[in-house]
This record gives sequence, structure tokens and C-alpha cells, in this order.
Amino acid sequence: MHILDVKNVKKVYTTRFGGNQVQALSSVSFGVEKGEYVAIMGESGSGKTTLLNILAALDKPTAGEVLLNGRSLGAISSKEIAAFRRDNLGFVFQDFNLLDTFSLQDNIFLPLVLARKSYHEMEARLRPIARKLGIEPILGKYPYEVSGGEKQRAAIARALITQPQLILADEPTGALDSRATDSLLRLFREINEDGQTILMVSHSTKAASFARRVLFIKDGEIFHQLYKGDASEGEMYQKIADTLTMIATGGERRG
Repeated sequence: MHILDVKNVKKVYTTRFGGNQVQALSSVSFGVEKGEYVAIMGESGSGKTTLLNILAALDKPTAGEVLLNGRSLGAISSKEIAAFRRDNLGFVFQDFNLLDTFSLQDNIFLPLVLARKSYHEMEARLRPIARKLGIEPILGKYPYEVSGGEKQRAAIARALITQPQLILADEPTGALDSRATDSLLRLFREINEDGQTILMVSHSTKAASFARRVLFIKDGEIFHQLYKGDASEGEMYQKIADTLTMIATGGERRG
């Protein structure tokens, strides 16, 4: 069952000066099954960020449609869209997006506060997540008092606490050192194994090698895809690296 359907999505921007048109996405179609872990890769300017913004309902396609659990994002009114994002999507960003004036616990609680949940419910939701992520001892600390890896774990907790249909991760390991990256990627794998659907955009071959499927974007289209199957992370890493080399050297589109 598809939790996310992307159907013939096209995005054209008109430049501010001169009125020139730039086609960021030409015709993107794919689906994501409930419980999948999908990575999206591509060179700078390939359309990854544009696609992520459309999936996050932060931008609208020029043509085509995105459906989450059968509901078209384009049909949601501007008054409803913020609540829809909060209730259905979890976000993990490269730069964490934590408020320095809030403790980690208050940062994690923020989407539930906005949804007007009771403190009792917020605490009940946080306890198992904090335990799994190993952040119980630091919940009272502020973002400037903890490491990058700990900040990202708090950001993941904030994404999970709303019990989202889909987690969207934008370069989640980009600001982390190698040790924190390894820890975070193992954590993402565990979260996915628990049933959480994850879609990640990344430049990192290592990060993508943990996904079950990798989509490659080139010139605003899905160029190729790889399924992990029974391959190890090391074997998947090599497959991804070979595909990126093919894209960079002008290989033919594989569909």
C-alpha cells in the first residue's frame, strides 16, 4: 500500500528579472510504500530540494499531484496546511532547527504544544522515544550544551513525537562527524524497522546505503533506482557509487 504517491510532478519557476522560466522538475513519478526507507540522490541542481519542498507541502507543483494516504496535498487549504504538516509529517534537518532558548525537552514538545495536547500526553509520548534514542539524561539541557549528534537525536525525537505518517529528512548527517553519523544511521535503520516510513534526501553515499531503496534524480526526472534487497551496507554503497559515477559521466537514463 502506497503511503505517498507522486504523480507526474512538474515544477517551473519564473525568474524575478527577465521573466525567464527554469524547469526544476520535468515529470517525476514514484510511490513510497508504508514502512519503506527511501533515499533520494542527485547532483546539485538536479531538483532534489525542489521535490522535497513539494513533498513537505512547502511549495506547490506547476503540474501533477502529490498524495499522502490518498489525500492530495494540493487540495488542502492554506488555513489547514500548517496543521496538516504537523499532524502527518515529521521533519529532520541538517542544521537541527532547535530553539536555543528552549530545553531539548521543550523543543521536542513544541509540535504537541501547538496541537494543544495535554502535558500528561506529551510526557507519555516522550518517555519511550527518549529511551530509544538515548537522550533521557540530557532532556533538561539546552541545544548549545550538547553535541551535534545529541542535537540531531533531539530533532528526531521531535519528528517522531507527533506519530507522523512520513518522516522527511533533509541531509540529516550533513552537520555530523563520522562517529555521530554512524550512530544516527543505525538509529534511522532501527526506527524504520519499527515500522516508521522514512524519505531522506542526501548527498552522502554512506547515508543512502542504509536505505532500502535509492532514487536518483537527474535533470528533474527519476533517472534510475536501486533496491537494497539482501545487500549489505558496503555492497549497497558500491552500487550507489557506481550509479553516481554513471550519472556524472553522462550515462543513459535507466527509468
